[in-house]
Amino acid sequence: MKKEDLRIVFMGTPEFAVGTLSRLVDDGYNIVAVVTQPDKPVGRHQDHLQPSEVKQYALAHDIPVLQPVKMKDPAFVQQLASYKADLQVVVAFRMLPEVVWSMPRFGTFNVHAALLPQYRGAAPINWAIINGETETGVTTFFLDQQIDTGRIILQKHFPIPDDADVEYVYDGLMALGADIAEETINLVLENDGNVKAIDQSTLTDGNEVELHPAPKIFKETCTINWNQPAKRVHDFVRGLSPYPGAWTTLQANDTDKSSVLKIFKTTLLNEPTGTAQTGTIKAGKSQLCIATADSWLQIDELQLSGKKRMKAADFLNGNRNIETFHV
Repeated sequence: MKKEDLRIVFMGTPEFAVGTLSRLVDDGYNIVAVVTQPDKPVGRHQDHLQPSEVKQYALAHDIPVLQPVKMKDPAFVQQLASYKADLQVVVAFRMLPEVVWSMPRFGTFNVHAALLPQYRGAAPINWAIINGETETGVTTFFLDQQIDTGRIILQKHFPIPDDADVEYVYDGLMALGADIAEETINLVLENDGNVKAIDQSTLTDGNEVELHPAPKIFKETCTINWNQPAKRVHDFVRGLSPYPGAWTTLQANDTDKSSVLKIFKTTLLNEPTGTAQTGTIKAGKSQLCIATADSWLQIDELQLSGKKRMKAADFLNGNRNIETFHV
């Protein structure tokens, strides 16, 4: 079978998924339909509907778009079946019921932004960085009843530099995800759907492997705990930068005055804090530092509530009394 004859339904929502969808379209694969989330209400009064990045791309390339509220809706299932897909490709979407993932004759595979079985869940890129990993990657696997537990088809590795944030790793994995999706589709074509895949249990059973989860991140997840070593705080900050952003409460030493302070970039100094309590702020002419459990952590980029993101030096120009505060 030629790639032009393989009928593919693509499922995804955010920009990350567009990286794969656009690659497949550009390289001539037959995308017969796209499934994405319903338009999201946005604006002050939630009165404007914002289509997903995948929908915007699909409409710009005349690809039919399906937006079910419920994946088990009989009308949607019937509509999906009408496209007679040979294969479904899923990137950054949602959990699918069996009636959907089992529909194509060659099955449904997912592109996951981690090296499974590590970092199963909604936020694998963030958690890999937060946990100080030096490597991550992408995995393709066939969907089954559980989240991110299906048989592994291919994996590609991606190094994480010590100073890399989510944006850097996100961009790298988006490109790598497009590569691995195309290679996986080609395997399906070359083997008429009979693709060898590895059961994830063979990678964990009998082995003392600690599996790290990657649950969805909420506002409270992003609160900085300064009673940790500087390296842990540093990794936490870059694992949430630029979005949603790690935050702390900036509190005046002698009043109840406080505000939310987001921190986007830090530098490890390896300078012991001595007798300074965790959360103590130290400032120079252009250097801002906060005491952690073992050393001072330099703050490079931050954003005070109601203000723009800025360099620490610019922040200090307008906040010369910052040492009268703590976090």
